[in-house]
Amino acid sequence: MKKFFEAAAAALLLLALAGCAKKAPAVSGDSGGLDTSKQVELSLYVIGVEPPKQAELYENFNKMSLEKLNATLKVNWIGWAEYPTKYPVLFSSGEAFDMSYAATWLNFASLAQRGAFKELDELWPAYAPKNYARQSKTALGQATVNGQLYCIPTLQATYSAYGPVHRADLATPYGWDGKMDNFEDLEKFLEIVHANNPGIEPFQVYQSGSEADDNYIYYDGMYAIKGSTNDFFFFDPRESNPKLFTWWEYGKVRDFLTMMKRWNDKGYIYKSGLSDPDSEKFRNGKSAVFFHNIDAWEGQYRDHPDWDVRWNNFVADVSNMSFTQDALALPTTAKNPERALALYELITNDEQMFRTFFYGVEGKNYELVIEGGQTQIRTLNVDDYSFSNLWAARTNEFVLPVVGAPPDLKERKAAFDAYIKDGVKSQRFRSLVIDTTSVETEYAACIAIHQQYWWPLELGYVDLESGLKAYQDNMNAAGIEKVRAALQKQLDDYVTSH
Repeated sequence: MKKFFEAAAAALLLLALAGCAKKAPAVSGDSGGLDTSKQVELSLYVIGVEPPKQAELYENFNKMSLEKLNATLKVNWIGWAEYPTKYPVLFSSGEAFDMSYAATWLNFASLAQRGAFKELDELWPAYAPKNYARQSKTALGQATVNGQLYCIPTLQATYSAYGPVHRADLATPYGWDGKMDNFEDLEKFLEIVHANNPGIEPFQVYQSGSEADDNYIYYDGMYAIKGSTNDFFFFDPRESNPKLFTWWEYGKVRDFLTMMKRWNDKGYIYKSGLSDPDSEKFRNGKSAVFFHNIDAWEGQYRDHPDWDVRWNNFVADVSNMSFTQDALALPTTAKNPERALALYELITNDEQMFRTFFYGVEGKNYELVIEGGQTQIRTLNVDDYSFSNLWAARTNEFVLPVVGAPPDLKERKAAFDAYIKDGVKSQRFRSLVIDTTSVETEYAACIAIHQQYWWPLELGYVDLESGLKAYQDNMNAAGIEKVRAALQKQLDDYVTSH
């Protein structure tokens, strides 16, 4: 109930933003007219767990930013266990800060519609003109909400591929065959881990729920209307005129819930999962598997060379994520938007600034290695430092291949590139941005109900039939049919226009 009221409070606070939004002021002067005479401290929010000595890297970066822009940067972190409630409240709290990581999976479009972010149509090309010029037409379209630009998309393509990151070294010595092609294979892996590794949580769960549900339905080729995790409306992207459906309308929902209940009963899912704030259990050697993307696998593989960390894609229809999957936004409370954009311009266009911001200090937390005529980067002291969690800052030009990365990483990404075709299956819908303005009260209520009722149900903590009925009844009471009607119309209009 505590989680429900926290989520409900966050959702209700979001509604206040619609009446508090302020339009970004027009830019006066030309792009060279930035006033840097006054020293300022810029504030940035990112998602993740801050390593113990990460602040040392910011101190080094600030020496450069002071010299170039007379500005320093303070980076604030919102933990993985906290972000579902703390991130949206950040934009309704009145706190003044200058920049924030934004993303489709953080409901970028909904927040923009509620007035959380500054309009960037004039500011962006004026104070970050090189970044703006490098954006594709597709990226600019995805950053546009109700005709206005509200974020700066990443300049690096990402993939929807998702699946189990798992420690084969915890199962191979006990006869595991190494197969991880489907959920049946994953269950065999969990059984072996549970039987032979006391104290290791087989399947990582913490208080933000689980991504097993998303992966299960993506494995079946379905697509979430938001195009991200923790959604409650899906459709089949292979259909010419797809229709939205809910979890209780999904034909395989009982198969999924029966599987998860079995995992719970057998001890693969810890009973305290939804009350556990620790999102770093796998990294810290306390769990055997969690669901994530190819980049997360690369990081775990690199940071734990003594483990046998593997990853398999469980998404049937891989597509390029929206370029707003990783993005930068400026809140309406930003006091220094021009300086913030000028700093981001340097980070994404000046290689020295990028390396100092994104990678850190050479010799302290990374070193450069030349192999085969190619510059690579090697991480150092991974318990104390990490590369930046502002993933939006990555560019194809400046991101370096990492020493110790999986040897088949490039090959796997190339296979995704070969599969993806514009306008086909899920790729066809990657520019769909939903607008919940007309149903914001009902949509916020559905999010709260989804977290309160679906999360315990999908993890096998409650009875399948009564739990599924309670979920359906409460979603209906929250107004899900009104939400469905609004979103279905948008989906239909998108299909017609694309």
